[in-house]
Amino acid sequence: MSRVAIGNNKGGSGKTAATVNIAHALARAGKRVLVVDMDPQANASRRLGWAYDPADPKPTLVEAIQAGTEGIAAHAISTIGWQTEYAERIHLLPSRFDLENRVSEAAVLGAVSRLDRALEGADDKYDITLIDCPPSLGHLTQLALAAANVALCTVEPERDGVDGAVRFRDFIELNRLELKNPDLRLIGAIPCRVRSGINAHEHHMNQLPALFPGLVWESIPERAIIKDASDEALPLEALGSRTNEIISVYAELANRLLQELHA
Repeated sequence: MSRVAIGNNKGGSGKTAATVNIAHALARAGKRVLVVDMDPQANASRRLGWAYDPADPKPTLVEAIQAGTEGIAAHAISTIGWQTEYAERIHLLPSRFDLENRVSEAAVLGAVSRLDRALEGADDKYDITLIDCPPSLGHLTQLALAAANVALCTVEPERDGVDGAVRFRDFIELNRLELKNPDLRLIGAIPCRVRSGINAHEHHMNQLPALFPGLVWESIPERAIIKDASDEALPLEALGSRTNEIISVYAELANRLLQELHA
């Protein structure tokens, strides 16, 4: 079992798309995956076909973190809504908007370890747990990093996206002891939403190897089909053969992740 926190200190950098579609690729490869949605916007939850029903409330990550007791997350893990032969290999620890209320508990002794405790034993049956972080370095991201074995950052090749990735990288390096996770390390930087023919993108792509030496992974090109699948809460292949190119990209990223985790 390995836990991977995926983050960037900027919104719109492709974190959730990377999380959902790498989970998709891992499941297609036969791996059992748990997606933990640490963002109060709950975009990963929605994109995986899960919706909170106030008329029939189910426990979510909100209750699991609030309790913070060992293994409590098992009671909130859900199946996803995709109708595919491998969907049973992806499970979800869903979020909802009031996850933001957990931020007020940041000063409570031991609060940064609540997700780690909640997942203890609850994610043992999965090959990989992917944690989709919010676009911040605050308490919710710190919970994710305290629980993770390794981290990935997504990098949109524009100034703000690169700066957000660098801040995420530096935060891990400077604060892993305070997070009670001294072995935490960044294992990769994934360029996302990369567009050809744009000088700014080319410039920042050329900068990435110096900023993240040895850590730059396969690039995810900007494709409307990724947004279409996200908007419809569907796996990529549900939109037909035009998704083959991007499915191959995520398959390469999933394979790279497996290699890094077993290095």
